[in-house]
Order: sequence, then structure tokens, then C-alpha cells
Amino acid sequence: MPRQVTPDARVTWTPAEPVDLRLVLGPLRRGPADPTFRMESGGSAWRACRTPEGAGTLRVVARDGLVEGTAWGPGADWLIRSLPALLGDGDEPAAFEPRHRIVAAAWRRRPGLRLLRTGLVLESLIPSILEQKVTTDEAYRAWRLLVRKYGEPAPGPVDRMHVMPEPRTWALIPSWEWHRAGVDHKRSSTILRAVRVARRLEEATAMEPAAARARLELVSGIGPWTSAETVQRSHGAADEVTVGDLHLPGIVGYCLTGERDTDDEAMLELLEPYAGQRHRAVRYLLLAGRTPARRTPKMPRWDIARI
Repeated sequence: MPRQVTPDARVTWTPAEPVDLRLVLGPLRRGPADPTFRMESGGSAWRACRTPEGAGTLRVVARDGLVEGTAWGPGADWLIRSLPALLGDGDEPAAFEPRHRIVAAAWRRRPGLRLLRTGLVLESLIPSILEQKVTTDEAYRAWRLLVRKYGEPAPGPVDRMHVMPEPRTWALIPSWEWHRAGVDHKRSSTILRAVRVARRLEEATAMEPAAARARLELVSGIGPWTSAETVQRSHGAADEVTVGDLHLPGIVGYCLTGERDTDDEAMLELLEPYAGQRHRAVRYLLLAGRTPARRTPKMPRWDIARI
């Protein structure tokens, strides 16, 4: 149970349109046991993160058309100031026009979907790097183990939540601890290169999404897949599509044409009618729940900690 701790900041905000917290904040959750994010059965969302002003914990509740935000820690004021943007206040859902029946159906069923904007790069970049070329379970496990061991307990009334490590702490993680968490040398080296230029990467939040992606991709080991996954969260980028994904082209192709052998090039062609809103269109397609049956085995799971 949460402890009773006086909050450092709070706000009540009235969004212009309904907000579905699970849909909006869901992309921040890295697995069911993510130490930085929690959704409670009553509908409240808890988020622990490292802001430019320090560690902070945010609790968000949406009810009766109002959003209540409560925050703790040195980063509390920053989290409260950023709450509307986090919940899609800068998003423009009215710019979206469904062009396919399956998209229109998902759009009608999910009126509370907004594209979040965290205003933070590393907190989305590092777990995205961990997800490169491995199963999601492996990546979630690595994130969970490393954040719990090297992060700090989240401020406020929550138990078992942690704020991710500072850039310098990531840089000092010993090689055998990466290995123990199941992270190979390629991914750990990419993270080390990223945290060495953390300040420059965080500056990308002030850039347009395409320019931000270009800056991220200057770091060796960060490619289009990772940069897209990052700016979708850090910038609320409505048009940035994830390419290079093992499953996404097949899902998009199957939903829109019934063809499950779609590649990245064909996927982008199918999404062309949604130019400017392609990422949002993909979110609705994924929410439609229509996926092709598997014809090939899942990506093999390798536990390098056993090697």
C-alpha cells in the first residue's frame, strides 16, 4: 500500500477532450514489472523518472473530465508543469482522418487516445536500445534488473518503484553486470556511447522529430528503428513510423490488404494516405487487434548470462 507522504506539487487540469490514461501512457510501460511505471486497478498511473531537475514520481488520476496530478521529489515541479504535454495536450488528433474501415472502427472505439510527449530522451532511448534484436521479454528483464540495481528508489509514497540511473551511473556499470542482465556487448556499448553525450541527446527534445532522429542516429548503434521508437514517446511524433521491425509490416499489411508478407517499403506505401499521421494510424491498427497467424517460429531467446 502507498505510504502517506505530503506531495511536493500538485495540479488539477481540464483537458479539452477525454483522456484514456491506459492508452496514452501505455507506451511508457516496459513490461508488467517495469520499476518505473505502474497502472493501478483503480485507474491511477504512477511514473518514476529522472527529470532535468532531478528524480521525481508522478501520480495521475483522470475522473469526471478532470486530471489530477500529484508529484514528489526534486523533479516534482517539472513533472507537474509537463503533465498536459505528457497527456497529449500538444497533440492534434483532429488532424487525423481514417482512410480504412478497420482504422475507422478502432478510431471510434478509442476516443481517448492521444500521443504522449515526455520531453525526455534517454528514458525512452535506453530501453529501446535494450529491445534491439531480442525478444521483448528479454529486453524487459534487462531493463528491470538494471534499473532496480543501479537506479534509486522513487521519491514519494510508492514501494518497489525506481528512477532510472543517471548517465554517469549507466557508464560505470561493470561489463559482467550487463552480461548478467542478458545484454550483449553490442547493445551495452551503444548505451555507453549514448550516455556519454546525454546532454546533447536531451537537447533534441527542442528539435522537430526528423531532426531529433538525425541527431540520435549520429551515435553508432542507434538506427531508424531505435530513433523512431524514442521520438514517438519523447516528442509525441504523429508521423514517425517504426521501420526495421520484425512484425509491424506484416501486421499493417494484413490489416489493410490481407497480405501478411508485407515489407517496410510496402508498409510505407500503404500508410501514405496517412502522411503526417502515420504513427497514429499504426497505433489504431495495433489497437484493432487483428494480427496474422504465425508461420515461422518466434525469435529465439538467448540467455547470455549462462554463457
